[in-house]
Amino acid sequence: MSSTALCFRTARAYTRNSSKVCGEALLREFELTRFQQSILLARTFASTTRRYEINKVLPSAAEALKDMKPNSTVLCGGFGLCGVPDTLIDEVINKPEITGITAVSNNAGTDTSGLGKLLKTKQIKKMIASYIGENKTFEKMYLTGEVELELTPQGTLAERCASGGKGIPAFYTPAAFGTVVQTGELPLKNNPDGTPHQYSYPKDVKVFDGKQYLLEESIKGDYAFVKAYKADKLGNCQFRLTANNFNGAMGRNAKMTIVEAEHIVEPGEISPEAVHLPGIYVKRVIQSTTTKNIEKYTFAKDPNDPEAKAALGSGETAAKREKIVRRAAKEFKNGMYANLGIGMPMLAPAFVGPEVEVQLQSENGILGLGPYPVKGKEDADLINAGKETVTLKPGAAVFGSEESFGMIRSGRVNLTILGAMQVSGNGDLANWMLPGKIKGFGGAMDLVSNPEKTKVVVTMEHTDKKGNAKIVKQCAFPLTGRACVSMIITELVSLESVLLSAFTNVIQGVFDVDFATGLTLVEIADGVTVEEIKSKTEAPFKVADDLKPML
Repeated sequence: MSSTALCFRTARAYTRNSSKVCGEALLREFELTRFQQSILLARTFASTTRRYEINKVLPSAAEALKDMKPNSTVLCGGFGLCGVPDTLIDEVINKPEITGITAVSNNAGTDTSGLGKLLKTKQIKKMIASYIGENKTFEKMYLTGEVELELTPQGTLAERCASGGKGIPAFYTPAAFGTVVQTGELPLKNNPDGTPHQYSYPKDVKVFDGKQYLLEESIKGDYAFVKAYKADKLGNCQFRLTANNFNGAMGRNAKMTIVEAEHIVEPGEISPEAVHLPGIYVKRVIQSTTTKNIEKYTFAKDPNDPEAKAALGSGETAAKREKIVRRAAKEFKNGMYANLGIGMPMLAPAFVGPEVEVQLQSENGILGLGPYPVKGKEDADLINAGKETVTLKPGAAVFGSEESFGMIRSGRVNLTILGAMQVSGNGDLANWMLPGKIKGFGGAMDLVSNPEKTKVVVTMEHTDKKGNAKIVKQCAFPLTGRACVSMIITELVSLESVLLSAFTNVIQGVFDVDFATGLTLVEIADGVTVEEIKSKTEAPFKVADDLKPML
């Protein structure tokens, strides 16, 4: 019945009935009618084309940043050079009055790209990041006190951003328990001579289900710079492949989220299920005008190509390294989810038979990591955690960094293989810092945070370049994790080691690690004696009754 007909009906009823009760009923009916009409109006407004008068698209980055103030906290998406909002970063450079920035990002790009450019202009006062990496400018400025650095485990950083966007002020995490992150012994700022000027603060620790967790406060951003593949006028965004990384979590966080998109489309052109960042979080949208960059071009090679074999070295060295890779492949079991270090470990799946299917996970948001691409097929939006170009296997999934580390901390990843500077007899791991050099934690502290469910295998040289033991009674270097290493694989001779390169040369032996009783030698390479291993190992170890030759 239409509202007009309802009014006529009500009027006729009023002329027939004049009692007080009837009058009250009529009044209620009129009120109901008005309410129904208001609901109809609301529904009509919500579905009208007038909705498209909402338009968050601005003509330029200059317009989007016209009211940005100094001393702001800026969350900047991206991983390496993938998914980095360079158009917005470049515009900040054009505004030298914007200084004192606290920049939150996984890393700071390189010396000539990403946030590295804002470090050079000295517009950044403080970085909150997980990794310095190959950015020499960043490393030098931190070590000489020109910039503060709140170094944070990568998974913790992702969760601090995600939680801040959900109204959660803090959370407990197992990552970094027993390290300088928990104890507050990590320098926030150094003096010009490299000595610590200011330290971080100790974290609260609580026990849940018999396991210790440390308290981390969420991050709240003033601005978020986000790079999207597509964005519409309502602010809805779609990310592409691994360019999601930190962009989604950061885009949900800040008071002022500004998105630079490769393609700006009309509402409805992004299907609802493809919206990764809903428009409610986004205030402004601009057209991205910068070229996408790739930090490390890495290509597949024909197995018969001499260059492919060069990845293992040459001659005797190649044979020995192949032996290591084959030994590593023995750790894979059918149906396993694994996270591998960059370099030699990535070759291990090639030595796994067709009867064993393993899904490789990458911290930057991949499950189902494939081989390196053929030259010419590389994609700037598809990299691994080492920032190398990669491909995806059929059935792969991509997601944000906060979800990736949720998989890792909860123990969904069955195996992780890492390199190390030192491992102690009870399984403590140190692999992120040497005196005078700092690369950062990356995702290592998260990867070793649940050793009850994720087997942690360390592969490293048995001694350092000076001949000092690397399997020690107690780690002298800052820890990555306590009592987390399950197995150690070492080589016979001392060779140069690279952080997180995982596998080196000749396998000397395999140690099993029991967190309560220590090391047990379970496998030994041909031509190596137990006495030789003892002479190069500081930590005490037992020899298995059924000591086996190297697999």
